[in-house]
Amino acid sequence: MRSVLNKNGAFARALAAAVDIVLPPRCLASGDIVDAPGMVSASVWAQLQFIEAPFCKTCAMPFGFEMTPGNDILCAACMERPPVFDAARAAVVYNDASRKMILAFKYGDRLHAVKTFAPWMIRAGRNLIEAADCIIPVPLHNRRLRERRFNQSALLAREIARSCGGIFIPDMLLRARHTVPQQGLTYKERGQNVKGAFAVGKKHLNALHGKNILLVDDVYTSGATLNECARVLKNARAANVSVLTIAKVTREEF
Repeated sequence: MRSVLNKNGAFARALAAAVDIVLPPRCLASGDIVDAPGMVSASVWAQLQFIEAPFCKTCAMPFGFEMTPGNDILCAACMERPPVFDAARAAVVYNDASRKMILAFKYGDRLHAVKTFAPWMIRAGRNLIEAADCIIPVPLHNRRLRERRFNQSALLAREIARSCGGIFIPDMLLRARHTVPQQGLTYKERGQNVKGAFAVGKKHLNALHGKNILLVDDVYTSGATLNECARVLKNARAANVSVLTIAKVTREEF
């Protein structure tokens, strides 16, 4: 049996190597040839802005000034409008480089990008992952799921759970109604657009009481969608809802 497995493994590696020769893997953002699927070229890597302390303890907005270590502080937005969720973390700032990679993942069927993004997210949200009773994605409406054929947030959540030994529940949250895209809407309009758009799956209603939930999405923009998801989960008696994304928008033009 072991010899058969070894032969199968050797065959799979040889097949992968042959495919790489014919169709060499390319960087999600630049299109440059890289060593393995999901890798990022050196030029793109230099443009990525990984979020490091100091940042807002609630939404992970990076600060442009030094702070005393261990001194937790909120950004102006979180002080003015405290989020419904308890804490959020993101791996990178949403800029030209990360936007190209995320769009290639979402709309270009570059599913191998999960292997790139998940380790970044795990590094950024290790504490949230360890504290979570389960890991769930922001859901897509069935209409949009048919168009895209996959939910990028579910792929990320599943990989993070698999890598960290967490519990992945893909259908804890459901999209109760279709909404128009959030792009171009004001903060108030975004909140109104997603109000009532989510619901807890009936079979999970009694499982949320006192639980810590980690909600996974691709980009934290205004927080309207994440807040609405957190509101629904907390109404179902979840004790804590945290958020983990690939990227965080830090500039109004995005």
